[in-house]
Amino acid sequence: MTHILAIDQGTTSSRAIVYDGAMNAVATAQEEFAQHYPRSGWVEHDPADLWSSVVDTCRGAIGRAELDAGSIAAIGITNQRETTLVWDRETGEPVHNAIVWQDRRTSDMCRALREAGHEARVAEITGLLLDPYFSGTKLKWILDGIEGSRGKAAEGRLLFGTVDSFLIWKLTGGAVHATDATNAARTLLYDIRGGRWSEEICGLLDIPMAMLPEVRDCAAEYGETVPGLFGAPVPIRGVAGDQQAATIGQACFTPGMLKSTYGTGCFALLNTGSDPVVSKNRLLTTIAYQFDGVPTYALEGSIFVAGAVVQWLRDGLEIIGSAEETQGLAERADDGQEVILVPAFVGLGAPYWNADCRGAVYGLTRNTGPAEMARAALESVGFQTRDLLLAMRSDWSGGGDSVLRADGGMSASDYAMQFLSDIIGAPVDRPRVQETTVAGAAWLAGMASGVFPGKSEFADTWSLDRRFSPSMTREARERRHAAWQRAVRATLSV
Repeated sequence: MTHILAIDQGTTSSRAIVYDGAMNAVATAQEEFAQHYPRSGWVEHDPADLWSSVVDTCRGAIGRAELDAGSIAAIGITNQRETTLVWDRETGEPVHNAIVWQDRRTSDMCRALREAGHEARVAEITGLLLDPYFSGTKLKWILDGIEGSRGKAAEGRLLFGTVDSFLIWKLTGGAVHATDATNAARTLLYDIRGGRWSEEICGLLDIPMAMLPEVRDCAAEYGETVPGLFGAPVPIRGVAGDQQAATIGQACFTPGMLKSTYGTGCFALLNTGSDPVVSKNRLLTTIAYQFDGVPTYALEGSIFVAGAVVQWLRDGLEIIGSAEETQGLAERADDGQEVILVPAFVGLGAPYWNADCRGAVYGLTRNTGPAEMARAALESVGFQTRDLLLAMRSDWSGGGDSVLRADGGMSASDYAMQFLSDIIGAPVDRPRVQETTVAGAAWLAGMASGVFPGKSEFADTWSLDRRFSPSMTREARERRHAAWQRAVRATLSV
């Protein structure tokens, strides 16, 4: 058994990749699924789509690799974080659609909790802020809003989980209800210093603790798949939320190392080691990974809209046919126009944390066209990243490498990466293996199975595709960022 199967369950698609013993990807299968928007600001997934797409892609990847399940040493799982599911313990039937991390329906609930003075204590225990982004208030909404749910939960008949827990439960035929420390740390219910579910926060949100999964290490035993799924039982031995899996895949194992992943959103994580740093700038304190019961912490900044802004150009404005077209358009944009797009489609994340503001465009002229909009879209991601990094540098005094390791779909854009380097004033390294999230999940399972090497040897396999170095003058950088900040202030004031 020299192969590893990695599951990457994302916001818009599910993917499975088979890796050989040398950590090379040998077969891939991917399947998109529908997004549901029942009201403005609400985002849902059908749990059946999540499950069927995972099973289909796993079978597809194993088949394309020309293997059988007996050749797979273990499965690693990485997943969209914070997305919330509740299902019946006996039947496995969800009581409601999955409420996606982008969903803002609990904004009023979070505001009421803040106004009641609870945010400081919540942040002290969980490292998080009172924002609809996290799972806890989504879970409360389901229990309060779906008829019969609260009574069933009180009787122990319902289970809660993020996507990883739901998949583990389904893959093992209901034998295992578990999550890992990185996903638990994103629920708003987990004491990240004590390493346990917080009875105090569960009480505040009226969450029955019997619903919650057992919390395990990132590399641990999570049961075996039901034999009929893939032809033979396969152990599950690695689990991490997508951004933590990318941190692992980027080999950011040393305090001070920094990575930023550009997918639907953008998420920057700074490894702070054994120290859970308390942010003065409304960043999140979270768990980067946990091995042998010992957590390593990180500061995280979350941008809700990164690659999604390119999807908007394609599907909303219909000015591009594919994401790849944005680079050519941006390069042809009129240098005399400084169009600024603040992509607050679902509010703004760190360091602003405003769930109610909405997107805006500034600096439009009669000559503004698709090229200028494409450039503004790509540059919005760089501006938002600079906001995060400035906050991190203010919070973290531990030194470390100033290089940013970037990955995710948007990192393939040379234009976006060069502007990112220019606006943050630091080198940006794009790795040769850009699919670091799923690679991180694969390594966890492979390392736990003895197929892949340990941390230091794995870190040595990281290789550079291209380094982007800043070419913008300091004066231009500061002027352009000041214009961005004026645009953000104007957006927040509406």
